[in-house]
Amino acid sequence: MEIQKWKKLSSNYLVKEKWATLRVDTCELQTGIVKDDYFVLEYPNWVNAIALTADHKMILVRQYRHAADIISLEIPGGVIDGDELPEFAVRRELLEETGYSFESAELIATLYANPATANNVTYTYLLKGGVKTHEQHLDEHEILNVEEYTIEEVKQLLKENRIDQALHCAALFYGLMKLEEY
Repeated sequence: MEIQKWKKLSSNYLVKEKWATLRVDTCELQTGIVKDDYFVLEYPNWVNAIALTADHKMILVRQYRHAADIISLEIPGGVIDGDELPEFAVRRELLEETGYSFESAELIATLYANPATANNVTYTYLLKGGVKTHEQHLDEHEILNVEEYTIEEVKQLLKENRIDQALHCAALFYGLMKLEEY
């Protein structure tokens, strides 16, 4: 059987906030069955960065993540503001979070955190030639440390399961594969 998209019959918003929106859809499946309570989380789109300095170190950030109650080692990234282009957003986020500017940025992956329940996209970029040009300019709720690792150290961190964020692990997978091509 050829899989077809569901037909959305109606949507009702239960929560509509800046950082998350919850809607419930009524959909008709290709079999004619009507699913009347399909919950969808709407989040803003994101960018993530595999960021390499001019001396080939990878930039990671360490910060507290309240929902999971963990101190997390991650790749830099953040929310795309409005209709901002993803490449502009990733360069802006890196400058704000790390103070680094980069010579090049290449889109290497487009990922969905959980396409069964959430609609947002994460664009992953490989940035090269990073040089510290500014001080961090963090949001009032951000407290993060910038750390540099060799590519081999990052591979070891992944092997030891020391990077907890699943999208960041996937991004690192794509980034490390791309770096092997060079």
